[in-house]
This record gives sequence, structure tokens and C-alpha cells, in this order.
Amino acid sequence: MTNSPARQNSFQEPSERQIHMDQLKSVELFNGRAAMLGLLIGLGALVDGYTACRTQYLPFCF
Repeated sequence: MTNSPARQNSFQEPSERQIHMDQLKSVELFNGRAAMLGLLIGLGALVDGYTACRTQYLPFCF
């Protein structure tokens, strides 16, 4: 049985499913990093607002 060039190439190249899974993995990593950055920014603003009100730097703090 001889292997045709088309058959050999199909085994050497990654399948469309594998490429799609790799893309999904990289998108999930980016999404997780963006969410973590957003969380840190939100917590930073919350802490900053709390400390500013705590020390009476802002006029609208009660």
C-alpha cells in the first residue's frame, strides 16, 4: 500500500478542530486576564474612594 501525498499531508497538518481549540484556548486566557485586570481596577477605585472619604479629602463625603 502506497501513501499518496494528499494522505501524508492530512496527517502532518493540524486539523481544523485542533486549530479552533487552540484559538479558543488563547481567547479564554485573554478573557481571564482582562477580567482580572478589570477586577483590580475596580478594587483600586473602591479603595481609593474609601480612603479619600475616610480622610475627608472629598467634599461629598458624609
